[in-house]
Parts: sequence; structure tokens; C-alpha cells
Amino acid sequence: MSQFLTVFKKECLESWRNFSWIWVPIVFILISIMDPITYHFLPKLMEAVDEIPEGMIFEIPEIPAADAVMMALIQVSSIGILIVILLTMGTIAGERKSGIAELILVKPVNHITYILAKWFAKFVLFFVAFTIGMLLNWYYVNLLFGDVGLTELIYLILFYSLWIMFAISLTIFFSTIFKGPGPVAGISIGVLIGMSVVGGIVSRWLPWFPNQLSTYINDLLISGKISTDLWGTAGVTVALSIILLTGSFLIFKNKKVL
Repeated sequence: MSQFLTVFKKECLESWRNFSWIWVPIVFILISIMDPITYHFLPKLMEAVDEIPEGMIFEIPEIPAADAVMMALIQVSSIGILIVILLTMGTIAGERKSGIAELILVKPVNHITYILAKWFAKFVLFFVAFTIGMLLNWYYVNLLFGDVGLTELIYLILFYSLWIMFAISLTIFFSTIFKGPGPVAGISIGVLIGMSVVGGIVSRWLPWFPNQLSTYINDLLISGKISTDLWGTAGVTVALSIILLTGSFLIFKNKKVL
């Protein structure tokens, strides 16, 4: 446990020195509130810049509050997950390449503890940033579009965090295979894009495919109930994350880093 806390504190301190604890939450806040606020004030913005011809009335249809929340989730699923991958790609690969992993693992630090502590440090950073962003999104959505229950928001944060956890696990898995952060990021992004394509094809036959998580979260916001499909998809996502982490332990143990 002491080894875990030592590596965890080291990762958190490094994130602080890199200002990740400042700019990552700011980015998540911006991508969470930008679309709903822009959508609501778009007619006034158009009038302000005189882009509407004289006599023409520019109106946009009203959207349910749940759709306004999902605007933020769409941005997190693209820009947010990209940030997750880019900040995680060098977690192990970079330290293996620079030789820092060698220095740490001769302490001795167990390879499982080493990976888990780094994984958890990244998850805490992105979970906090995502939570802050969605809380502000929830505030503005309730202010501008209508009521979304706090309970539904909490469920949304908890369930979608499983997708963030999966993205971190996937990136760390490839980080134990390759020494260069570039290939790690490229392959991780490629896998997620491939999963998105496959998910669109097989969703009818595999309703619990991880990429369906956002769809079932949207249903949760509308109905206020957690569906069986959401529980099933969450379970599959957690299981895949565990498999990826287990694979990371085995691969990293067999790598000749010492």
C-alpha cells in the first residue's frame, strides 16, 4: 500500500507541476458548457453581428433539457477522450523510453502496483475534471433549458466515467507494448474509432457493446430510470477495462525493463 501511495503521489505531483490540475478542468468546463450556451444565445448572437437579412426572423427550435446535457457528452466523447489519450500515452511508454521506469522498478516496486497507481492517478484527474464540467453544464441547462434532476446527473457522471476508465486502460495497455508515445496515441485512437464503426454495425446484435453507453445514458436522462441495457453495457465496459489492465500487468512484467 505504501508503494502504491508513493507512485500515486508522484503522478499527482507531476500533474500539478505540468499544470494539468488547472488546464484539464478548464478544458472540460469549456467543452461542457460551450454548446448549450451557444445554442441558446445563437439568435441573439446572429442579430448582434447583423448576419440576418432585414425582415427575416431567425429562430431555432427549442430542445429538451436532456438533449442540452447530451451536447456536452458528445463533446467529451470527442475532445475530452482525445485529451485523455494524449495525457495518458506517455504514462508508461515515456518512462520506459527515458529509463525512469528502470529506476523506479529497482526500488523494488511491484509492476502491478506501478501500473495501478499510475492508472488511478490519471482516472482521478479526469474524473474530477469531468465532474466539474458536468456540474456546470447541469447548472446552465437547468437555467436555460429546463430541469434535469441531480440524481440523473450523478448517474450520468458515474456511468460515463466508466468510458473514461476504459479509454485510460486501453491507452495504458498499448503504453506497455510500445516505447514511443506517438504509436500509443495513434493506435488507441484508431481502436476507439474502429469500435465506434463496429458498434454502429453490430448494435442490433450486441446491445451491450461499450459504445452504446452514451445512448443508454440519454435514455436515463429522459426516463429517469437505469435500464437493464445500461447496467449490462456498464458491466461489459468494466470487464474490458479489467482485461486490458491484466494484459498490461502481464506484458509489462515480461518486458525487459530491468
